[in-house]
Formats: sequence, structure tokens, C-alpha cells
Amino acid sequence: MPIADYLNPYQSPPLPPQLAEMAASTRALHEAIDAAMRASGMPYLHPDGGPTVQLDLLGSQRMADWQEGKVAFLFEGQGCWSDLPQVYARYGTEPTRQLLARVRQLEAAECAVLTDCGSQAAALLMDGVLTRGKHVVVSRQIYNKTRKYAEWSQERLGGMLTVIDQAEPALLDAAIRPDTVLVLAETYTNPLLRALDPDALSEVIVRRRQTDAPDVRLAIDGTIASPWGVRAPLLTRPGIDFVFASGTKSLGGQDRDLWGYIASNCAELMNQIMDVQAFRGGILDWRRAGAIVEGLPRAELAFRARCANAVKVAEFLGKHPLVDGVFHPSRPEHPDRTAIDRAYALPGSLLAFRVADADEARTRHFCDVLAMTIAVRYALSFDGPTTKVNHHQSVSEYFTPLAELQRQGIDRIVRFAVGEEDPDDICACLNWALWHHEATTVTEVQAWQAARAESLGIFRS
Repeated sequence: MPIADYLNPYQSPPLPPQLAEMAASTRALHEAIDAAMRASGMPYLHPDGGPTVQLDLLGSQRMADWQEGKVAFLFEGQGCWSDLPQVYARYGTEPTRQLLARVRQLEAAECAVLTDCGSQAAALLMDGVLTRGKHVVVSRQIYNKTRKYAEWSQERLGGMLTVIDQAEPALLDAAIRPDTVLVLAETYTNPLLRALDPDALSEVIVRRRQTDAPDVRLAIDGTIASPWGVRAPLLTRPGIDFVFASGTKSLGGQDRDLWGYIASNCAELMNQIMDVQAFRGGILDWRRAGAIVEGLPRAELAFRARCANAVKVAEFLGKHPLVDGVFHPSRPEHPDRTAIDRAYALPGSLLAFRVADADEARTRHFCDVLAMTIAVRYALSFDGPTTKVNHHQSVSEYFTPLAELQRQGIDRIVRFAVGEEDPDDICACLNWALWHHEATTVTEVQAWQAARAESLGIFRS
């Protein structure tokens, strides 16, 4: 039946219009989509055949089944509705389901939620768990954006927040109150690389939960240690309820795909968190999810290589006469040596150190001079292919008074993220900068930066 016969608004032929009778552009589009579906076995709505934000559901029943599945998760309290089949990308996609399965496996978790960055994971966790007027405990050395979001959330919700200097069992036990609902801590801290004792903290949480703080939950940021860096998944301890992390770092490992996750065995709370995400967004998109899944085997090998390099670099710095203090879990003098040996399998790729007799300004200058070696890049994050350096105060504590930095012991810190280069090359760059940074003037640094930018064709106005 010609399409023209369907254009009279007052009548219509009895059978539906056929694709074969439609315009060439229409036929080409839909024939390509159908061919792609047949080839992939997935009802993606794009002629190239790749994943799309929504699917051809063919009718309402699949959506009704999806809604019933969500209700079942919520009422049965087992599993998280992030595992449901894709119906719309704001709730998840097929590639994100593959990545969810890998995250659950790595973290020994029944439930997981993927996010578009690590900070989103931290914020989503707090938004899903915190309620009005409750109490939260935060380790001071947790990622500063996480701490700030906890402070803001508690102010907004009329709750109280206690900051403890270190996530040690005695300090945590003293800080928990009957109305405490959440404790936030970190495996290896940034920048001093302190290591929490997961078994000892778990025992505190279990005991207080059974006595006077029934609703307390422990959430650990596992970003720096990674799931590969602990001897047993953190969630195997009964007192640890959530692991959240920036997957951008070790599990991505390429400085390319920004993402994060929350993993837990608390299905009811995870479904609440998933509800919050459905309201406001922040889901990981399929393109990144697919790339991350594909890259995980290489990411693990690269992370292990960076950890091995970091051990060698930390050892070199520990013997250097111009270095005053090296902070890395591999160091024999580490204050948490016992917990590290028992609970951790890898030391991570991030380390920190102080240049001997350097004040804050000279420490910053040293970092600038070190970047002139090119093999060490001045950049902000860690766990990518290249070695990076930055001055901690300039990057993370720019507005913090010096006296407070000194009180916390985080003043004059060079933050150093070891990459995949040959460790001897990294050590050579460090050695050159340690011996020559004082003789290198600020003017020389600025001239090098300008010439370098010009040669690369970057930072042009």
C-alpha cells in the first residue's frame, strides 16, 4: 500500500504501513538498525550497532517486568536493582552491567553501583545513607573533598560531625555515639599513606553495633590500595559495610576514563542509594564502561608494575641525604607496619616525601624543577602511565593556614605518583632535582615552561 494512502487524516488503510514502501532514507536507517540488532543480538537503536542509551523494548511488557523486578529487589532486600536489564541509560546499560559484575567480584560484594567519578560515589553514598539529625565520624586524612561533602551534608541535615585525626580503633571507639550512622575512613591516606587496620576497625563497629550504636555503618575509601592491594576483600569483614572508590585510578589506570563505584552487602541501603542516583543522575556511561571492562586485565598488570616501581623509588629516597622523610607503605619504619603486613598485599603507587631543610616555598620550587626533567610530569592525580609530581599544599590545601598543616603533619609535602617508566629513570630525575633545584632560579623555571609550551603548541590564548 503506498504511503500516500496513509496521509488522509480522515481515513486509513487497515494494515500498518510497510517499511518497503517508505522513503529511501527511512528504509536505510531502519534496515541498518535491524541488521545491527541481528548481528549483535541486542536491540540498540543505532545503525552502527553500538550500545545506545535506550533499547527497542518492542512494547510495554518489558518495562512492566523491569518495574516489578525493581520492586522485588526493594522488598526482598537481596541484590540491588542496578543489576536489572537495561531499559534506559540513566539506570544502567549492558556494558555497565558487565563492569558491575567485575566490581562485585573484586570487592566480594552482593551489590554495586557505578558512578561517573569517585567523588560522585562518595556523595551518593552519603546522600543515600544520611538522615536528618544523625552523627557522622570522619577520619581527618580521608580525601579532602569527601570530608568537605560530609561537613556540608551534616550542616544541611542538622546533624553532627566528629573528625578524628586517624582511623585508629581507640579514637574511633571514643568518637562513636548512640546516634552515629556513618564512619568514613580510607585504606591508605593521602598524602601521608597511613594504613587503617580493617580487622581492628571492624571489631569496633561490630561491638558498638551490638551495644549502643545499632545503626552505625563503616564505609572505606579503597582508592589508593585498590581491591588488588588488600589480602582479602574489605567487605569480608562483618563491620565493614561499604567500599567506595575512584575507579579512575588503579582500575582504570590510563588517565582516561573518569568513574567510581560503591560496593556493599547491605542490599536495602544500596537500593536506597540507587534510588537517589535515579533521581539525580551520575551513572557511568556505556562507552567508558566498555573501555574499562576491556582494559581491566592490563590495568591490574600495570598497577602491580607501578607498585613495584614505587617500592624501588621509595627505597632510593629513603637513602638519599637530601630527603627528610619518605611516606610509603613499603617502608620498614612505617608506623602501621603490623597492619600493612597482615592486611595488605600491595603498597600502592603513591608516595610522599620532604626535601631536607626545605620550607613550603622551596618545596614548591623543587616540584617545579623536577618537572623540567620531562620524564616526571607536574599533574594532579595518580595511577596512570606516567610518573607525576605535585606540591601538596598548592594542590589540596591552598587555603589552609600553615599552622594547621604543621599540626596535621602534612606541611612541606612533595606528592609523587610513580608511573610505568623504568624506576632507574625516575630515580635519576629525582636525584638531579634534589641536587640542582636550589641553583635553578624561578626565572629559569618560567623560561623553560614557556619554551616547553611553545614547542608543544599548548596553552596558547
